[in-house]
Amino acid sequence: MNKTNTENRYVRILSTGVHLEGILSVPDDAKGLVVFEWLDLQPFAQGLKRGLFGSSTGAAGALMTAAELPQKVAAIVSRGGRPDLAGSALPKVQAPTLLIVGGNDEEVIHLNEKALAQMQPGQEKKMMIVPGASHLFEEPGTLEYVARLATNWFQTHLSPVNVR
Repeated sequence: MNKTNTENRYVRILSTGVHLEGILSVPDDAKGLVVFEWLDLQPFAQGLKRGLFGSSTGAAGALMTAAELPQKVAAIVSRGGRPDLAGSALPKVQAPTLLIVGGNDEEVIHLNEKALAQMQPGQEKKMMIVPGASHLFEEPGTLEYVARLATNWFQTHLSPVNVR
């Protein structure tokens, strides 16, 4: 098994008067970061591509952020998301976007298909349906499958040279 050296940083994020404290773990061989907000002020994050991951309504937030800040978002993954809630921001999204939906989540599949159709022609976008998964991916192995899909998408699109 490969071991990766990871630097843990204690961080404090101030947002609308609320302080959020946490630990940000960054592997030595990091090619990018997958988080919302705050990174522009951090010296260790300079030069790393950014990816956004959103689930449920957070997917719409990720897509709206990418539409507003296209130069700062290199890839997006939505898990069981509601990208349709991004509305008029969808055609403005330039980042490669992966929509992951549970195969048993028929309503959300339909909403994701509609959102995908509203995104720019020629933009790299893809929807993956996880067979046998419900909206929350609670079935055995489904969340792990989602994690692999998301990891592969981010590794491809956050690498210094995209490998396709």
